[in-house]
Amino acid sequence: MTDRYYAACCQTDFACPGDRDEIAERTRRMCAMAEGTIVGYEPFHDVRLLVFPEFAHAAPIYDSVEMLTSRLAVELPNEHTDRYQALAAKYGCLIQTGTFIEKDPAWPGVLFNTTCLVGSGGVLSKYRKVNPWVPWELHSSPHDLPGYSDDPFPVVETELGKLGVAICYDWLFPETIRQLVFGGAEVLIRVSAYMNPWGATPPMDWWTLFNRARAAENTAFVVACNQGASMEHYPPFSWPGGSMVVDYDGRILAQADAGEGEKVVVAPIDLAALRDERQRRIGHDMRSHLRSEIHTYLEQPYMPRATQQPLTGDSIRERIEQGRRRSGTDPDSGSGTGENR
Repeated sequence: MTDRYYAACCQTDFACPGDRDEIAERTRRMCAMAEGTIVGYEPFHDVRLLVFPEFAHAAPIYDSVEMLTSRLAVELPNEHTDRYQALAAKYGCLIQTGTFIEKDPAWPGVLFNTTCLVGSGGVLSKYRKVNPWVPWELHSSPHDLPGYSDDPFPVVETELGKLGVAICYDWLFPETIRQLVFGGAEVLIRVSAYMNPWGATPPMDWWTLFNRARAAENTAFVVACNQGASMEHYPPFSWPGGSMVVDYDGRILAQADAGEGEKVVVAPIDLAALRDERQRRIGHDMRSHLRSEIHTYLEQPYMPRATQQPLTGDSIRERIEQGRRRSGTDPDSGSGTGENR
């Protein structure tokens, strides 16, 4: 077990791929970034955890599951995770991959937005985005699939501590991140493509706000890597970077400057200090202070599960409207007390 090490956020700026044949070049570049970071910082730091952003391999640029499956979707593990595994074995590091558009023979007609934690022995965990950014993403959530039996919130015990990951929009749901922490996570990894204007600069710097809040409310480190692509590369949005590492009190330990482009930022992860704080604290220990029974809103369903696959933009919007009625955010739905459930 390594109590102290450095984590690196390696943000990318690729042109948006149109076909899976283009993924290999992105993987090659990310491996070069990772190796350059490990070797370049070696005189100063032991960089052991490397994190890449959402959509680093492929983005959902087509408007149907059929087209995404035909052109961009891949099964996992694959030749790309094999390359990360070789790098991890060479340097004794762990790599949290950028996301893939994943297809799985066990779920025909379904796509996932997936990131893998890769070590020297291969893929240690797969995390499939629980809260796709609807209505834009056509990926399915594990929540929506009857009979889904894999752990939707895997936490992996590694030589670098207990690691949990969630993807981009997941972080706007405190329940999702708290589930990882109650699963034991000490280091929370954010693989993200957070676009302007909700980026890293005031007055709408949601990126910084939520990274710091999730760290403080869960007494956990946050390693958050954001997409740094230009609007030309990943239209119709621009992606402001600002990748960062935050400690368990919400302090920013290091942050890339805001703006597009490839950038790497490194910062220390002190597990010994985190564990001491978690053991010592009586005040501001929001996990042990949680009065879960009083929060009855989670007993009710809001956005319904999908009843048909593959997903379409229209079917997602219909489910959003049902969720709006159930939650009371639709002004014509009443007070959100459970009508139409």
